[in-house]
Amino acid sequence: MLKVGLTGGYATGKSFVASELERLGCYLIYADRLGHRVLEPTGEAYGPTVDAFGPEILNPEGFIDRKKLGALVFGSPELLQILNGFVHPAVFRLEERELAAWNAEHPNGIAVIEAAILIETGRYRVFDRLILTACSEDTQIARAMRRDRITREAALARIGHQLPLEEKKKYAHYIIDTEGTKELTAQQVNEVFNDLRRLAEAGRP
Repeated sequence: MLKVGLTGGYATGKSFVASELERLGCYLIYADRLGHRVLEPTGEAYGPTVDAFGPEILNPEGFIDRKKLGALVFGSPELLQILNGFVHPAVFRLEERELAAWNAEHPNGIAVIEAAILIETGRYRVFDRLILTACSEDTQIARAMRRDRITREAALARIGHQLPLEEKKKYAHYIIDTEGTKELTAQQVNEVFNDLRRLAEAGRP
């Protein structure tokens, strides 16, 4: 099985590229979704998170209110680091279980993990190949404002919290330029997929 990481800056088109790879036959694991799962009452990170931040972060049904939790941690690097210390290891272990299950049935398949901070967390090291989505900052801002209905300042703040795209490019095996139309992006994804498929079928990481 070929293990592939898919990452990129905020609002650079990761979701579209992920959907195209999935359509072409890759097995997609979305780190954000796993992050939600590990914070559910049955999730590995639920207990430690409630113990650390208190029952005030729970809604009446006993689920973690992600908005309340976010309001607590995103203004404090120290608290965010504490939360990440619970969530990231739990997500990584869940990823590994899902990858192992997929590999058992598809030894020559392609598994892709989509995550915004693969490079920042050092997680990129476990992958055979890394795909980066990239576009101009102006395009990032415009897409973020339209998609998330936020201000330009808020979009810039979110972009500023991530490693600059020029730095991320140093780690990537493939860079997909999402500046143009979806059709142009899809063509690039198809080219990358064909190369990944060749590697997977040859059994070469």
